[in-house]
Amino acid sequence: MNKNIMILAPHTDDGEFGCGGTIAKLINQGYHAVYVAFSAAEQSVLPQFPKDILRHEVKEAIKCLGIEEEDCLVLNFSVRCFPEQRQQILDEMIKLGKEYQPEMVFLPSPHDTHQDHLVIAQEGFRAFKKTTMLGYEVPWNNLEFKTSCFYVLNESELSDKIAALQCYKSQQHRSYATEEFVRSLAITRGTQIGQRYAEVFEIIRMIHK
Repeated sequence: MNKNIMILAPHTDDGEFGCGGTIAKLINQGYHAVYVAFSAAEQSVLPQFPKDILRHEVKEAIKCLGIEEEDCLVLNFSVRCFPEQRQQILDEMIKLGKEYQPEMVFLPSPHDTHQDHLVIAQEGFRAFKKTTMLGYEVPWNNLEFKTSCFYVLNESELSDKIAALQCYKSQQHRSYATEEFVRSLAITRGTQIGQRYAEVFEIIRMIHK
């Protein structure tokens, strides 16, 4: 059985926010994870930090989840310009699909309002339409979200997610980057299914073999 999963992150840290606990869980179950960030968002980095800081922070963050450094790919698309680059993004996805042949792909929800996230969701569907796809939750961007799939997390998996996000020193000013928010969202989603913690996903396509 192909045990590859792929995480499509518009920008470094989106994958950790959306499905960091689930990544840790699946790696613990024997899956091999490939993390693809399409931009290191150099234009958005605060002036007190080096422009390429996110390229270094993501390498530390993914280690907390159990992803090998060589399986973390950071591409060079410009933040907030993905709509103009959508064909090149699709071409990259098709190439990655052929190389890694993932059996499951995590990507932003089709209802994500950020222009870069929406392009990854739309082009991701085109590139991986024959693959199981789960849309992850980024609540500050989601206009709506269908809670159709849950992954139960334990304390260790949630702690791994929090540790990964804490590696992003350049992003700690964001209100949703706090441990309090990340933990409270996991509690909320867990409560919906009678569990302590969970992450939730939209089922974009589910394929059983």
